[in-house]
Amino acid sequence: MASTNVKVKVYSQDGQEVSSVNLAKSVFAVEPNEQVMFDAVMVYQANSRQATAKTKKRFEVSGGGKKPYRQKGTGRARAGSTRSPIWVGGGTVFGPTGEQNFKIKQNKKAHALALKSALSLKLQKGLIVLDELKVSGKTKEVVSVLKAFKADNQKVLLVSDDELVLQGANIVSNVTLRQVGNISVYDLLNNEVVILTKEDVKKIEEELA
Repeated sequence: MASTNVKVKVYSQDGQEVSSVNLAKSVFAVEPNEQVMFDAVMVYQANSRQATAKTKKRFEVSGGGKKPYRQKGTGRARAGSTRSPIWVGGGTVFGPTGEQNFKIKQNKKAHALALKSALSLKLQKGLIVLDELKVSGKTKEVVSVLKAFKADNQKVLLVSDDELVLQGANIVSNVTLRQVGNISVYDLLNNEVVILTKEDVKKIEEELA
């Protein structure tokens, strides 16, 4: 009977191998589905748009109250206002209003498969499981953890619910911080290394199993 788990090494935060842990194949070793991962990234990026772009319509542009020149006799096309869209400095027709909605959705099963696919890719290369991660909130402590795994010059997704870890890693430029319940497919694919603890692994498996 085929095993339902895959064994991976567990490290201390100073880079030493200390034990191993069994990860659920149904979460960390599925056949990656490129389409659902692509869809998940599109949803993430679309829903991250602020949609604050706005142009002024004709009635919002200041000025233009006076007719620029008389109706007839000038040889030019008649004009009632310098704020007309055909004039330089006039209003904009059909421009963004600042109320655009770019939100899109992905159904729960597809999103779960996308997360499993991304985690499975990271298991092949870039997933580091720690026994625990304890720091006192100092940046140099987080940097020393990254150096222990030669990840101080790589893009790192650091997963933790510990406030001191979040505090210590907040200003490290190559680190993306996420709590275990807020990991996105984009985060997993956009970073070269993913660091999380055994406890976080269990939470992820409980969520996606």
